[in-house]
Amino acid sequence: MSEILRVPVDRALAERMRWLVGLRWVAIAFGVVFLPVANWWLGGALPTGALAATLAGVALYNGAFYVLTHRMVGAATPPEAHVWLMHAQILCDLVALTAILHFAGGLENPFSVYYVLVVAVGSILMTKRDGYLYAAVATLLWGGLLVAEAQGWLAHHNLTGFRLPVRYQEPAHIVAETLVLATSSLGVAVIGSSVIEQLREGEARLLQSNMSCEVRADQLRDLNDRLQELDHSRSLFIRLVTHELRAPVAAIKSYLRLILDGYVPEERFMEIVEKSEQRAGDQLALIEDLLDLARAREPKEDAIQPVNLADVLRDVLDLMDARIHDQRLEVHVDIGAGEPVVAADPAHMKQVWMNLVSNAVKYTPEGGRVVISLYVRDGEILGEVADSGIGIAPEELEHIFEDFFRTESAKEVSRQGTGLGLSIVRGVLERYGGSVCAESQVGVGSTFRFALPQRAVRAEAASPQAAGRR
Repeated sequence: MSEILRVPVDRALAERMRWLVGLRWVAIAFGVVFLPVANWWLGGALPTGALAATLAGVALYNGAFYVLTHRMVGAATPPEAHVWLMHAQILCDLVALTAILHFAGGLENPFSVYYVLVVAVGSILMTKRDGYLYAAVATLLWGGLLVAEAQGWLAHHNLTGFRLPVRYQEPAHIVAETLVLATSSLGVAVIGSSVIEQLREGEARLLQSNMSCEVRADQLRDLNDRLQELDHSRSLFIRLVTHELRAPVAAIKSYLRLILDGYVPEERFMEIVEKSEQRAGDQLALIEDLLDLARAREPKEDAIQPVNLADVLRDVLDLMDARIHDQRLEVHVDIGAGEPVVAADPAHMKQVWMNLVSNAVKYTPEGGRVVISLYVRDGEILGEVADSGIGIAPEELEHIFEDFFRTESAKEVSRQGTGLGLSIVRGVLERYGGSVCAESQVGVGSTFRFALPQRAVRAEAASPQAAGRR
């Protein structure tokens, strides 16, 4: 049964069943027209009442099949239901043909060849195994009818003037008729099912190829969308970088032009020079961040080595110590059990801690609190930096890892800043198979968490693990 289900049911079985129902209506119409003509030609020898009743029965079950085939179209109908309905139609046709042949002369009727036609239709519409089944059923029905009439179990209806009245009782004719039908039906089943099986295999391959093409087309569309998105992001990035690089240079040029044109009084000369120096420092900081961002996204493999994130954190805290002291911040450091050692570029790990810790210190008011955690769990190194700072608005939180993005509250605290720090953090972590996320509430504080896979490293190269609080 699975062979016939290799193509979509709605497009194959349902269409075949409707076609067979339509063909049967044509056969019924032919029988209605041909019956009185044949009876007249045979001098009224046919039992027209029995034949008409048989045709009426065929019309009745064909009407039922018509209703069923139109109701069973759709995905809700199991494919097996279509298969069994097709079997029912073919078998009903074989039984109906046997009844018609019985009332129309039995062995004397040359239209027994129609068994072969029904078997051929079944072999084309169904599988090879089903074709053999139909051939066997046709042979049994025809042979059984001939034997039953010869033995007197069924009344024989002789076609007076067309065949000898005793021919149906001759064993040689019974055997010959049965063998002819058996061999011809089997031959038609073999040839028809073999040809149609090859066609179905070709149709299945074509369908599979079409589905593969559709999948590939969807993939290409997705890739094209991604390329367009990347191109848009690249263009936007270039515009942002150009703007950010031009702004300090334009300011410095304006300051120098004021000096050269003599518009700066002597008492404000140093003020203008200091502003120029400050803008130059902003320019250098931006350039350095851009270089860090590029290095984070394309690290050199030869710089990879075992890095103890606890040691890197201590180095960063030493660099930030003076600023922490000036702001009178309460900083707690919690390093859990296990060695937080990762295979990475040490400079990249320092950038992660430096950006996260410096942001927490920078945007936390005096007397605030910063909590830093680092621990190992399930093969991952997990870090967390939480502060009691200004916080981030919900509508801005989803953009904080984008290039050049700074929140409005951050701009109010300090006009200085490139907006690349968190982009660098994300780029570094993703490059090493990690991730970063953030939670924040305005006026309450922010929490940044990152995770890195703990890859295999040389144990002797890693510094000893230490735990403590600061």
